[in-house]
Amino acid sequence: MTRALLLLFCCLVWLPMPAQARLASSPAEVRGSDQPLRDLAEVRKSGELRVLVNQSRNSSGEVKGQAIGVERHRLRAFEQYLNRNARDGRNLRLKIIPLPKDQLLAALQKGQGDLVAPGELLAPHTGRRVTASAPIRRDVAIVVVGNRGNRHYRKLEDMAGRSLILPAGSAVPEALREVNQRLAERKQPPIVVEWADPSLAVEDVLEMVQAGIYPWTAVEQPIAERWSKVLPRLRIERHLLVGQKADMSWFVRRDALMLRASIDRFLASYRQPADQDATFQRVYRRLYKVRNPLTGNDRQRLERVRQVLQKHGQQQDLDWLRLAAVAYKESTLNPAARGASGATGLMQITPAAARSVGVSNIQALDSNVLAATRYMARIRREFFSSRQIAEEERMAFVLAGYNMGPQRVQSLRAEARRRGLDPNRWFFQVERVAMEQLGMGVVSYVSSVNKYYLAYDRERYLIEPQGQKVSMRK
Repeated sequence: MTRALLLLFCCLVWLPMPAQARLASSPAEVRGSDQPLRDLAEVRKSGELRVLVNQSRNSSGEVKGQAIGVERHRLRAFEQYLNRNARDGRNLRLKIIPLPKDQLLAALQKGQGDLVAPGELLAPHTGRRVTASAPIRRDVAIVVVGNRGNRHYRKLEDMAGRSLILPAGSAVPEALREVNQRLAERKQPPIVVEWADPSLAVEDVLEMVQAGIYPWTAVEQPIAERWSKVLPRLRIERHLLVGQKADMSWFVRRDALMLRASIDRFLASYRQPADQDATFQRVYRRLYKVRNPLTGNDRQRLERVRQVLQKHGQQQDLDWLRLAAVAYKESTLNPAARGASGATGLMQITPAAARSVGVSNIQALDSNVLAATRYMARIRREFFSSRQIAEEERMAFVLAGYNMGPQRVQSLRAEARRRGLDPNRWFFQVERVAMEQLGMGVVSYVSSVNKYYLAYDRERYLIEPQGQKVSMRK
């Protein structure tokens, strides 16, 4: 009997123990992270608090040193709070790390940052080793947003079969699940989620909804209210709530107890400045806003220049609809347009740029498009041909070069690399440097052309004659 009990005891010793009872050899093994935990003491020792921010301009944008992102003021105040309470008198600084919204919590869990400041609601994070701070804003509703020309709906279920265009990382799909289950029980079609292009953040989607390019979206009500001040044709459907209200918070890793406590103490005393949105409104009220390029006479204008754009687009391996987007932004598809510094015609090419690619007469439509496409192809070939640049980003760099000169774009890329940003991505990376150093000019230009291109590409099957195979997404 004694021998049997001894054998049973030995077997029990070798059985696996519960996870919380095991002794791990390193913190990373327990937390599933790539880097060891950094709580407040480690942050202070390093002199740097790494903040993972939502890359949207709404959340973290800054223009010439002035904050337009909703989290910028709060983060600066938190930096000052930490430095006021430093016992050793050593100041720390914030390192801002912009990422797509849907990658923020995973990056935090991997130890790539110390704090997530999304500026929006995040999708449920059950199972992740992260924890939310005290609420920044309580009971935030997600509401449907359209434009003033849209049809009215009494309740959300009435939108069965309609589409909501959403930016990446939106919390809406999870919130829609319950209403779509009810619709399925009634044998009605669901409310469809259509994901926007990755180059678009929440503010871009709202601008395209105002223009009528997209029909509907759904966003956090404070974001909708904020942007309606500079996008006056938006209509916020405050009675069409998607899902339950939730709290907006910052996030830290669950083990960072001291950092979490410090954040909560700061948020308890923080008061948003009364003039927080003054710069945001000043910048965006006078900024160019896109319109729907496929309404009224605009579609007829596009048809009149379609063949010449297709011809030269094919010759230079450029999507003719992207050329059309440039032409719409530059001249509203008017071949007789005249601009500043001698910019001429449909593509608003300057005489100097045209001569650099061997075209002397830019008055005629065909020569104007020839010069512009040659110039774009040259910019692409000589400055942005690296295989490390994705095709959509490459064309964004080409557009920036077309607007301000490729050498200046290269200097922005060098500065982005110096800051730890991705020099091979224009959207949300190099454009941040452009915003901070130069203002919104070139950022707005590339963004507007991109939106017009997406509007055209969305209707490609209607714009191109059937059976014609001239298009390419380049």
